[in-house]
Amino acid sequence: MILDELNNKQREAAERTEGALVVLAGAGSGKTKTLTARAANIIESLDVWPGNMLCITFTNKAAREMKERIHKAVGTGAQSMWIHTFHGMCARILRAHGDALGYTRDFTIYDTADSLRLIKRCLKDLDMDEKFFQPRTMLDMISKAKNHYADPRDYFNESPDFLRRKSYDVFRLYEKEQREANAMDFDNLLLKTIDLLEKHEDVLSYYANKFQYVMVDEYQDTNPAQYRLIRLLCSAHGNICVVGDDDQSIYGWRGADIRNILEFEQDFPGAVTIRLEQNYRSYGHILNAANSVIAHNVQRKGKNLFTTRGDGYPVMVYRAATEKGEADYVIGQIDDLSAEYRYEDMAVLYRINSQSRAVEEALMRSGIPYKVYGGMKFYDRREVKDIVALLRFLQNPRDDLSLYAIINVPKRGIGDAAIAALSE
Repeated sequence: MILDELNNKQREAAERTEGALVVLAGAGSGKTKTLTARAANIIESLDVWPGNMLCITFTNKAAREMKERIHKAVGTGAQSMWIHTFHGMCARILRAHGDALGYTRDFTIYDTADSLRLIKRCLKDLDMDEKFFQPRTMLDMISKAKNHYADPRDYFNESPDFLRRKSYDVFRLYEKEQREANAMDFDNLLLKTIDLLEKHEDVLSYYANKFQYVMVDEYQDTNPAQYRLIRLLCSAHGNICVVGDDDQSIYGWRGADIRNILEFEQDFPGAVTIRLEQNYRSYGHILNAANSVIAHNVQRKGKNLFTTRGDGYPVMVYRAATEKGEADYVIGQIDDLSAEYRYEDMAVLYRINSQSRAVEEALMRSGIPYKVYGGMKFYDRREVKDIVALLRFLQNPRDDLSLYAIINVPKRGIGDAAIAALSE
């Protein structure tokens, strides 16, 4: 049985099925394994239909991994369980009930590139200079207002920041254009779902009663809008389990509120806290260093990670005078280690992509084979975005943003004047 594979704290979290539960899962503590076991235990022990369970993850990759693990644990019946990202779940609900808000089932979802194109068009229509009102800045301000679930008029107009006040005009036109195009950006998927549930009691009643058990992964990175949505979805049964680590909150810059996990017990009276502190990934020296650094954080819950794997190699710090000197040192370390380890067992981590250049050049000079992970995603490639834009327009003829993106691809001799006339 899957519960037999857990340690004591993991098993305690998997077996506590009723009420509110926050699992503080330190790095490498078997969080996904515990969530999977908890879902499988609810399905098997309580005879709950998987379709009455909701698990929200932060990435599509995490959602796929969770589906695979639960399927392996309980069989094909797990396919009916709702395992989605916030955006995936909201899109699914809105495809079914968006007509209540005036949207058709085939509404278009704008990604960041689409949103930037629309912002640029709004700036042009408002005669606002892109050099001063930078589209990326405008979009970030609008997104932050939505993630904070703030009243737009107050958020923009009452700010002492001139740029933010001017953003309100852009915001209103941006929202109007989306509505007319039967489209939503990622942030609006959340806001429109909240709007749907709060204004239509029958829809709220359906989903709140349907989801007898709600689980949320990476709870430390949820924002106020996501928090509001979670409260709505678990309002009928109150069986809410959130998993996260306040020491790993990294999305404050895009609206995540660490208070969501720090104040969980206050928000859900009677909530139980379980700490997963045994680390299965790292050695003692690394954990001791990490514990020493994070202990200086003021806003955190007490945790002390430990491991039974031994101490491992000491943590070393090397200070280089230049980025070339740093890269050469890294290559020297790789050369030394290659006598005992394979290249594929080594990794070089860097904070931002621009820092990879010096290391890549040093690797090439040394003839060391390497592979860079990351870079441009498949759906960000120009040719792929063009095809997607064409398919979007065919599905949703009101989506003029997608039409303008591909109307002259490949070149058909349609100039800016013709496109401007068409838009009018």
